[in-house]
Amino acid sequence: MLSRPEFDRLFDTFNRVAWRLEIQGTYDEPEEREPLRRFLSGEPDDLEWMADWFAWIRSITEAGKRFERVRVVFDPMPDYQRFELGLLTVPAIEAGEDIRVLTADRAHELEMPDHDFWLFDDARVARMHFGPDGVTGAELLDDPTAVRPFLDVRDRAWDAAISYHEWTAQ
Repeated sequence: MLSRPEFDRLFDTFNRVAWRLEIQGTYDEPEEREPLRRFLSGEPDDLEWMADWFAWIRSITEAGKRFERVRVVFDPMPDYQRFELGLLTVPAIEAGEDIRVLTADRAHELEMPDHDFWLFDDARVARMHFGPDGVTGAELLDDPTAVRPFLDVRDRAWDAAISYHEWTAQ
């Protein structure tokens, strides 16, 4: 099991592609609590608290790396998902992320797992673990036999998901 700092370092060491499946409808990251409250209250947000993330995404994508994710969307959408999709997704895409959307019903049909994970360069999987204060760490898998099922999940999810902009146009 990787600690949170060890998990965070994985983002500094991938060479080509970081890919994520977001399967939960709610995340409880401490740095997002106040912005979530503001969003739900209809208060403006300049996203300064996310500026470093967007700058980092911009720098890694300009360096030729890809940052991709599939967000599984629930109906009805939890407050956190409304916040994430309504406030954070467009700036992340503008910074260089490729974010696609998959409905929860379709995810169920595709037999998606019930846990989030990151896949780095098709060779390492970080199966995420959460607690009351967000990500607590991740289980690192790097044996090709253990990684293969996650590659299959990625392929099914990616092929079935639609771009965020296509989803919002529906």
